[in-house]
Amino acid sequence: MAVTQTVHETRHAPKVAARSRFALTPEELEKFHEQGVIGPFTLYDRDWMKKTWRRQRLKLMDRDKAVYEADALSGNTNLANYDRHLDDDFLAETVCRPEIVDRVVSILGSDVLCWRSEFFSKYPREEGTDWHQADTFAMASGKAQIIWPDEVKDAITQSPFGGTITVWCAMTDALEETGCLQFIPGTHRTMFYDESRGMKYDPNRINAMEKGGIRRGFWGYDYRQLQIDPNWEPDETKAIGVPCYAGQFVIFWSTTMHASYPHAGKTNEYRLAFASRYIPTSVRIYPDTDDLEEYGGKVSLDKYGAVIVAGKDTFKHNRIATHTTRGTPFVTRS
Repeated sequence: MAVTQTVHETRHAPKVAARSRFALTPEELEKFHEQGVIGPFTLYDRDWMKKTWRRQRLKLMDRDKAVYEADALSGNTNLANYDRHLDDDFLAETVCRPEIVDRVVSILGSDVLCWRSEFFSKYPREEGTDWHQADTFAMASGKAQIIWPDEVKDAITQSPFGGTITVWCAMTDALEETGCLQFIPGTHRTMFYDESRGMKYDPNRINAMEKGGIRRGFWGYDYRQLQIDPNWEPDETKAIGVPCYAGQFVIFWSTTMHASYPHAGKTNEYRLAFASRYIPTSVRIYPDTDDLEEYGGKVSLDKYGAVIVAGKDTFKHNRIATHTTRGTPFVTRS
């Protein structure tokens, strides 16, 4: 998505307004900086979430206003689930909720975009997700999807890497036996993968691989193809699981090593999470491209827009969506 780049005054630190109701406490923020992950926190009541999701799931079958055309999707792809907050009112409200945004602002500063949302499912007996990290999100296509200014990395991530703040919200119970997230805390300032290499998509890999005796995959990719050291293996002795009940969420840097357990198949209930991703407004999104291609599918970005969830966008790098495609305005925290 080609845009005209404008030179702006450099900012050397995030702008943080007076602490809001749901902002991380100093102790929580210190823990997050050390570990790269924090939570879970409660967004919605568990029973209410379960009932609401049963109705909401049916509503999402209507793709009439979705920003990505259904006939542009192919393969075993997550692309069909991208950015439904741009057409669905419940998800639009969710990405802007103060319980989420106030905490994200604590980390990123006052001016924040939601640049993407995705659904992540685990059905009975489905494989777990590979250990992985994401900095530029170039891992599937080899092309950077987000680019941070170096001085902003220094101020916010305190590392050579950018990434995104991911808020992973359980729509159903996400327990160890149904495939909750796993993390290796403290890994967010060291990248063990080179995303620029890209990965080769092969649908025959899906639910067909074991790694360290555990069924793991990455939607038709093998994340090990990106390892800087081909002989390196994640130290799973340091891993933690983070179960979430329906309506709870966990916050983490995408550069923190993370994975998920397989669904053990002990229940017929599937696991579903809705992940929203946040970056400072200074970060460039989908630079110099009009399409998004990964996971065996391709979509046009013609209808895409990032959402200002807090503060202002003075950089004007990115296309901004102020309303959903159904005309509902997004709520921006000031």
